[in-house]
Amino acid sequence: MNRRTFLTTATLTAAASATAHAHAHAGAAPAAAGARTGAGRAPLRTWFEATHRSLDAMTTDFGLTTDKMDVSGTGAPVLSAQTSPTNIGCGLWTTVAAAGLGVIGSDTLHRRLSRTVAAVERLERAHGFWFNWYDAHDGSLLTAWPETGDPVRPFLSSVDNAWLVTGLMIAADADPSLRPRVARLLKDADWSYFYTPYDPADPVAGPGQLRGGHWPDKPGKGEPTGHHYGALNTEPRMASYLGIADGSLPPEHYWHIFRTLLPGMGQEQEPEGAWVTVDGVRVWQGHYTHRGRKLVPTWGGSMFEALMVPLFVPEPEWSPRSWGTTHHRYVRGQIDHGLKEAGYGYWGFSPANIPDGGYSEYGVDALGMQEEGYTSKGVVTPHASFLALPYEPAAAVANLTALDRDFGAYDDRYGFRDSVDTATGRVSDFVLALDQGMVAAALAQQLRPGLLQRPFRTGGFRSRVRPLLAKERFSI
Repeated sequence: MNRRTFLTTATLTAAASATAHAHAHAGAAPAAAGARTGAGRAPLRTWFEATHRSLDAMTTDFGLTTDKMDVSGTGAPVLSAQTSPTNIGCGLWTTVAAAGLGVIGSDTLHRRLSRTVAAVERLERAHGFWFNWYDAHDGSLLTAWPETGDPVRPFLSSVDNAWLVTGLMIAADADPSLRPRVARLLKDADWSYFYTPYDPADPVAGPGQLRGGHWPDKPGKGEPTGHHYGALNTEPRMASYLGIADGSLPPEHYWHIFRTLLPGMGQEQEPEGAWVTVDGVRVWQGHYTHRGRKLVPTWGGSMFEALMVPLFVPEPEWSPRSWGTTHHRYVRGQIDHGLKEAGYGYWGFSPANIPDGGYSEYGVDALGMQEEGYTSKGVVTPHASFLALPYEPAAAVANLTALDRDFGAYDDRYGFRDSVDTATGRVSDFVLALDQGMVAAALAQQLRPGLLQRPFRTGGFRSRVRPLLAKERFSI
C-alpha cells in the first residue's frame, strides 16, 4: 500500500528524444523566462541552488516547510497550508546542505535551524512522536483537510517520523548549539512503539516488523494500522535503521523484513533464491529478474522506495555486493523501462504530482512486489533521476537536461517542476517538499560526498547497523 495514499485516505542513458519529437506533443508547456540550463554551465551546483531556493520559499515564517508550492504564476508562489514530519525533515537537511556547499553562511544556518527546531518543539505530539499533518503557518494540529474540509483523524506514522528524526539528527550534527534541544526532542521517540515482536508460533500476527502507524485516540497505544511494512527495499527501512541504531528495536528485526514475498505468495513475479539462516533467523533471500538482471524489488516499483534511504545511510559502501549491486541494477531497470520497454525517450518514475493536478504513484511495475504495482503512464519525475546520480551520473544528467530542453521542466527560480507527462508535454505547476528534499540531498551527496551522512556513520549506526549490512547476502 502506498503510504501517501494510505495516510491521506485514512486520516481524512541519455534519455533525450529529438527536439522535433517534443514539439509535436500537444499542449507542451513553455519554459519560464530564463528557465533553460545553458549547455556550457555546470548543472549540479546550479540545480542545487535553485532547489534550495524552492525549499527556502516553502518554509513559513513559523519555521515549517509546507507540503507543496504552486509555481505556475509569475508572481509569488502559493504555499499549501499543510505540512508533515517528512516535509519538515526535508527543510532541515536542505538548509544543512546549503551551508555545507557554501550557499548560505553559518549565521543563516543557525538562524534557520533554530527557528525550525523551536517550531518543532511547539508541535503537539503523542507517545514521543509527531502527528502526520500540521498547519505549516502556525503549527496547529490539522483536524480538517485544508483543501476540502474533510475530517482528518490525527495519526502517528512510523515512516514520516523517521524522516523528521533524520532531519533533526542532521541539524544537531551541523549546529552543536542545538544538540541539547534535539536530544530532548528525541529522548521519548521509542521505535518499539511501532514494532510487533516476532512470534514463531504465529508469524503473520507477529512478523517482527513495524506497523505503518497508530491512531492514538484510543486507550493504550491507540489503534494500529492493519498492515506492517514488510518489504525491506522500501523507504520505511529508515525507521528500522534508526530504531536498531538507538537500541529500541532488536537487530533481528532487520532479518524479519522480506527481500521478496515467499514463494507461492501472490506477488508480481515468482521469486528465485534460497533459505539461509543469519543471526539465528531463517531468511528467504529471494530476488526477481528484470531484463536479465537479478535484483531485490521494492513494493511498488518506484525509485524513491529504493534510493531515498542511501542518501543518508551508506548502504552501497557498507554492503557493496548486496545493497550496492541491487541499487545499481534497479536504476538500470528504470532506465531500460523508459527507453526500451515503454519507448518514452525519457526515464525516472516515482510517486509525484500528476502534471494535470492531484497526486499519483508512478513506477515500473516489474520492479515491485505488488501484483498491481505502480505503472509509469508516461509520467517522468525529475527527482527519480537525481536519486540515480550515484549509480548512473552521466545518464541522470543527460535525462534531466533533456527534460529541461524538450519540455521546459526546469526554471531558474525554483528548480525542476515535480513531473512531466511525456505524451502531452504537460509540466506540473507544483514543486513538492519531499521530492525537492530528495533532489537537494542527492545533489549534496554528489557535490560533497558524505555531507549529510555524518550522523549515520557513527554511534549505533556504526556499531549495530553496519554489521547487519556487512552480513547481507542478497541472492543476486
